Amino acid sequence: MGLTDDVFEHGPDPENPGWRHWNLKDQTLFNGAVMGKLITRVDDDGKARLRMFPERRHENLQGIVHGAVTLSLIDISLFTTMHTIGSGNAGPSVTVELSTQFVGGGKPDQPLDAVCEIVRETGSMVFVRGTVVQEDHTVASFSGIVKKMKRRIAT
Repeated sequence: MGLTDDVFEHGPDPENPGWRHWNLKDQTLFNGAVMGKLITRVDDDGKARLRMFPERRHENLQGIVHGAVTLSLIDISLFTTMHTIGSGNAGPSVTVELSTQFVGGGKPDQPLDAVCEIVRETGSMVFVRGTVVQEDHTVASFSGIVKKMKRRIAT
C-alpha cells in the first residue's frame, strides 16, 4: 500500500516547476515541524532528488547545517526514492541501516539536496545509495536499507 492523499501531500509544487511536494499534511509531525518544506523530483539520469531549504533553526554553533538535519534529510530521502523510482511503496516501512560519511559542511543559505539511486529492491527490502549536495559541493555520501513492513490487521 502506498502513501495516501489524506495524510500526505505529493502533488506538483507551483513555486518550483518540475518538482513535487513531499510533505505530511500534519505539519506537527517530524518532517514539517523540524525539516520544513520538502520537494522532490526525478532527475534526467533517473536518480531521485529530495530538496530542503535550510533556515537559521537548522544551523549548528559553527553556522553550518547541523549534522542531525543532514541525517534526517538522508533518512527521508530513502522513502522518497522508494516512492519515486522504486516500486512506489514507501509505506509502511522502516529504516534498518544507514551509513553516512560527512565530507563537507552544509551551507545554510543554499538548498540542500539528497540525490539517490536504488541499488536493489526486493519484495521486502530496498537498498539505496546517494550523496547530499549543494550545487557542486558534496556534504555527505550514504547508503541505507529500508524494510517494507506488512500492514497488521486489527483483531
